[in-house]
Amino acid sequence: MRVFLQYVLPIIAPAALYVLWLVMHGKGRKIPGLDDGPWFWLIVVGFLLAAASVISYGVTSGHDPNSEYVPPHYEDGKVVPAQNR
Repeated sequence: MRVFLQYVLPIIAPAALYVLWLVMHGKGRKIPGLDDGPWFWLIVVGFLLAAASVISYGVTSGHDPNSEYVPPHYEDGKVVPAQNR
């Protein structure tokens, strides 16, 4: 689900909103072809939104870079998951 929200949705959202706007306000008009519509800019905006999504996820998630990583290990016959201390 995270992959869809971070990569796919930001790329297709501008084009989907444009098509929705055309359907709502362009009664009787057909959707323009690839040569006539603003498809190039919709794709550029979609990739910029996807890049902003990935950058914001990288900046706002994760652990303190100075924390100590303890890998998974056995303790009393059970596996203890990895931890950041």
